[in-house]
Amino acid sequence: MASLSLCCLPPVVTWSKEVRLSVPQLRKAISTLDLTADDRDKLIHSSLLLNACITSRNFDLGKLLHHKLIHSPLTLDSLLLNSLITLYSKSGDPHTALSIFRNMDRHKRDLVSWTSIISCFANNAMESQALSMFHRMLCSGLHPNQYCFTASIRACSNAPRYFPIGRVIFGLVLKTGYFDSNVRVGCELIDMFAMGGDLESARRVFDNMKERDVVTWTLIITRFSQMGFPGDAIDLFCSMLLSRCAPDSFTLTSLLSGCAELEFLSLGQQLHSWAIRSGLASDVCVGCSLVDLYVKCGSVENARRVFDTMVHHNVMSWTALISGYAQCSGQEQEAIRLFCNMLQTHVAPNCFTFSGILKACANLPALAFGKQLHAQSIKLGFSAIDCVGNSLVSMYARSGRMECARKTFDILLDKNLVSGESFNHETEHMAIGACSSAYACLLSGAACIGSIGKGEQIHSLVIKSGFGTDLCINNALISMYSKCGNKEAALQVFNYMRDHNVVTWTSIINGFAKHGFAAKALELFYKMLEVGVKPNEVTYIAVLSACSHVGLINEAWKHFNSMRYNHGIVPRMEHYACMVDLLGRSGMLLEAIEFINSMPFDANALVWRTFLGSCRVHRNTELGEHAAEMILEQEPHDPATYILLSNLYASEGRWDDVAAIRKSMKQKNLIKETGYSWVEVENQVHKFHVGDTSHPQAQKIYDELHELALKMKNLGYVPNTDFVLHDVEDEQKEQYLFQHSEKLAVAFALISTPKPKPVRVFKNLRVCGDCHMAIKYISIVTGREIVLRDANRFHHIKDGKCSCNDYW
Repeated sequence: MASLSLCCLPPVVTWSKEVRLSVPQLRKAISTLDLTADDRDKLIHSSLLLNACITSRNFDLGKLLHHKLIHSPLTLDSLLLNSLITLYSKSGDPHTALSIFRNMDRHKRDLVSWTSIISCFANNAMESQALSMFHRMLCSGLHPNQYCFTASIRACSNAPRYFPIGRVIFGLVLKTGYFDSNVRVGCELIDMFAMGGDLESARRVFDNMKERDVVTWTLIITRFSQMGFPGDAIDLFCSMLLSRCAPDSFTLTSLLSGCAELEFLSLGQQLHSWAIRSGLASDVCVGCSLVDLYVKCGSVENARRVFDTMVHHNVMSWTALISGYAQCSGQEQEAIRLFCNMLQTHVAPNCFTFSGILKACANLPALAFGKQLHAQSIKLGFSAIDCVGNSLVSMYARSGRMECARKTFDILLDKNLVSGESFNHETEHMAIGACSSAYACLLSGAACIGSIGKGEQIHSLVIKSGFGTDLCINNALISMYSKCGNKEAALQVFNYMRDHNVVTWTSIINGFAKHGFAAKALELFYKMLEVGVKPNEVTYIAVLSACSHVGLINEAWKHFNSMRYNHGIVPRMEHYACMVDLLGRSGMLLEAIEFINSMPFDANALVWRTFLGSCRVHRNTELGEHAAEMILEQEPHDPATYILLSNLYASEGRWDDVAAIRKSMKQKNLIKETGYSWVEVENQVHKFHVGDTSHPQAQKIYDELHELALKMKNLGYVPNTDFVLHDVEDEQKEQYLFQHSEKLAVAFALISTPKPKPVRVFKNLRVCGDCHMAIKYISIVTGREIVLRDANRFHHIKDGKCSCNDYW
């Protein structure tokens, strides 16, 4: 075929004959094609060449041939004109395709012409035009065939607002008999009903199809998995095997995704075994899905084994593993190492890769590397994408750079506000799924920086845009209101929702747990079980945290044991950390150390750091030193451990040991995380450090604190100088206490907001014990409710009482 001249093709070659030429051969054949005479053979040759251009997707060469045809004496027939419509359709130029269709003589417009233009509109996001053309075709007296039906049904699938029209077309399909005669029509109907949210009708179409191939089975399995019904997808897969239809890599990929969403590890492992036996395990998409499965099921080690056995790695497999390590406590450095290895193998990261690696930077925190990633994401055009922007907000916020976090969030918000306005005015051109994801990311960003004002603004936009019932967005709203200190609004969103999945229940339970309302959190958990929603690992972390925050030891043991025996959930490191926290907070330090030693795996730094915090609270230096030693074995450059141990020595008055630790930190270039507090007033964040005098209203703030101090002392408040971890005189210690960032933020909020409004203050570290006591007195003398979020939990302080009951 390489030496074949197109002019030598016999005139009997039919349209269905496929010509395969290299690009240079195709270009030469078109440039040398002689179109000076109106010859039937020339039309055939031109049709074959045009078909070759379309098949090989060399659209520019196809347009060059069109140019030659326009300036030739040839009278183009329906065959050529229909192919030209297809050419411009597939090259993304529907306007030229429509121009060709309109300029065709009426007698040349056959069923293929109408089908081609309908397909053109359906494939180029012009659904209303596609359905209008379908209606005009019916009015012209032509009867649609299977290709025309599939194109018009696809238009209804792409735009759910045309779903009612799709039902009408479905009736026409049944009436004309194409439902029973063509499997592709059935597939398009399944897709239409599924995308319209009517999975019941999609399943009914599938069950009534006389013929089902692997594409049909894979489609129905995929749609059930994507629409949040992975259990049904797995049942369908079992039926597929019983029908003796062999699954392919696409089927398996979809099933593994369903198992990952359900965190159904045992079935996923069976599918892995089946993939190995069937030879599909070597497929790169199957490999990526297996990595994702093991990551989501908490088995990063197995994910790594799968990754290491893969012959080829694409960006998806790298991203899945990087994200897995980023989410695994103590493995963030490995995520960063993998990211660098990926770049060295010349695999370009995508937006999801950046999102995952930025989470690792947030968890460490690793601000310097995060800044480099930010710069790289800007160069590649990813920084304004929702998932990347949201991860940047989180990274900056958790690294203490609230100004950077706020600027990044504002850029993200402004971009999506513009998108939101576009959605309201041009819904025809917006992707509904993308908008839903954008709003969820924005709400997560608002939660990260504690901006309830921005969160409420986004909530309003959500309602205006018609997403008020979206499950994903409502889950994000519950999380946002909870993290911004308004548990009442979070519960209101929860109560208004028609559907609740495991994420919904977990979010509201975790919200009340973090706010210290354990009874309500456990009440919601029991209700969740009553309605038949199965809890997952994250749900149990929320439940155990609720018990820990109020010291419900027996209740916590009950749930810790039932998660394995009643729900088949194997406790992870985070669950053990919750139990260590519970025992430690309760002063049961010996029981906590025995529990750590009995764990089925070595305790990581998270568990030991939790225990060290308890040793600090209960001033047990011996066990604290042991915990610090265990942490530094795993993370020798962790500044938080040195600080906790230093604080423990300071509370005992061991100032020589404090000095030794600070000298060691200086020699190792370890920097203590700076404590700060912030408050939002009129959509603007105001940040304070200890002894801060940089605020424009600093004088008013300190004046307010002075007045508050006099009133508090009259009520019996005595500053607790034990919380000043410096070797100075008591009078100076008291002065230090009144310069703490929490008190500065509270004082500013009091002079900047009207009295009935609750004061909401946020701190990046654990709240100081004296500040906690002082704020309780401030709530009495001002009659204001003060909500304080620190690194561990919320404190709702009103009339001198705190929701934590001083158990924190």
